[in-house]
Amino acid sequence: MLNRFAHPTVWRWNPPIVWLGSLVLVLSLVGIVRAQGESAVAEADQTWIEEIEQTFIPSEQCKQCHDRHYEEWKGMREQTMDLKTFGRVDGALLHGTALTSPVFQTVLGLWLQTKPDADQRNRCLSCHAPSVTVFPQHTDRIIEQVMKGRKHVTVEGISCSACHLISGTQDNPNGHPTFKISAGATIFGPYAEPDENLVHPSKQADVYKGAHYCASCHFGKVKDVMREDIPGEILKGTICQDCHMEQSTGSSTSQRGALTRPIGRHWFQGIVIPGIMLSNRNLQAEWFSRVDIDVKPGQGVIEGEVLVKNGALPHSFPGGDPVLKQFFVTVTLKTEDGQIVDQYEERFGKTFEELLRGPIPRPLVNGGTTRHIPFSLKSSLETKGLVLEAALSYALIPTPTEELKAAYLATLPTDKDREKAEAIIQDYSSPRLLTFRTMNL
Repeated sequence: MLNRFAHPTVWRWNPPIVWLGSLVLVLSLVGIVRAQGESAVAEADQTWIEEIEQTFIPSEQCKQCHDRHYEEWKGMREQTMDLKTFGRVDGALLHGTALTSPVFQTVLGLWLQTKPDADQRNRCLSCHAPSVTVFPQHTDRIIEQVMKGRKHVTVEGISCSACHLISGTQDNPNGHPTFKISAGATIFGPYAEPDENLVHPSKQADVYKGAHYCASCHFGKVKDVMREDIPGEILKGTICQDCHMEQSTGSSTSQRGALTRPIGRHWFQGIVIPGIMLSNRNLQAEWFSRVDIDVKPGQGVIEGEVLVKNGALPHSFPGGDPVLKQFFVTVTLKTEDGQIVDQYEERFGKTFEELLRGPIPRPLVNGGTTRHIPFSLKSSLETKGLVLEAALSYALIPTPTEELKAAYLATLPTDKDREKAEAIIQDYSSPRLLTFRTMNL
């Protein structure tokens, strides 16, 4: 038998085995401790979401009884391409995507490069995530999730409870929104006699049957955001919900079967949906903004006004956003064969650097009003035979400066993310023709 003391080489083979085993055990223990530590950190990171969800109950819980409304809000029912385009003018923006939309992420990312202060960041998020009006201390955490991309957004934006905790409106001297949230257990809605249930107390709030409910966030749509009705002969007695929450009868819960209550769809279709347009010719006639030209030709100069008119609808078409939209009024003097003699263009809207810094911008033209836009064009030619063209175009977001765009793109982790953001910026900031008018001089 070998003597381990006489043969040290034999002795040296055993300790490494013991040492390796000990090392594996130590590393395993370290891994367990680290995993537990990371788990504890992850759990700690979720405590702020749990704090919000104590008041703003997750919509997934509402689904248990209100599955129809949940699926409409989520975009799970009767999906069409217009419901999947995240805010394009030719479709509807599901409120359930208000925080996770890649368009919102891009716009927010650009705006953050302008260094908004805490109050401005809170104001920006108050419509996309109404919970920040109750928990302003969590605004930056929500922004951080949004900027990481939709898969990382675990807090809800415009949720069931975010809308149904609204009990009224209130004056807001610092700007919009004007909704008033009652942060309690009671869920508010339009029904005078809500059914009793074991899940939550319910109460009627008159604001749900008024235009001022929607105008709390969509404040660019009406002249007076605190007004319950929408003035105008065609729309007398009509409110936003009549068109944007298609009415049907039945039950708002999955437990009651078919009842005769009027209930509204919760996918908030845009007014441009063809079925809605074709079903109401008066609505179709009042929908678009229109332009007229009032001109006074003179010697070597043509002066006048472009008259931008809107009917009784409270819309500053297009889009539901009251802050970002850009409008362009372009007046072009041409020869008969189409050669441009002179041109004037005026932009209406705020730049990214101006957003939420000062008063909310006035819409280009509100319902039932006319905007007068003066112009002056030079011509060395005889006035006779010239053609004057006035065009109204729009873009859904401002065009960022190259410096601003570069600063935002530099924050994105991959080339694919940057390509996607650039495509959104290009698409949504590009002007599109809305309507025009020509006049032969």
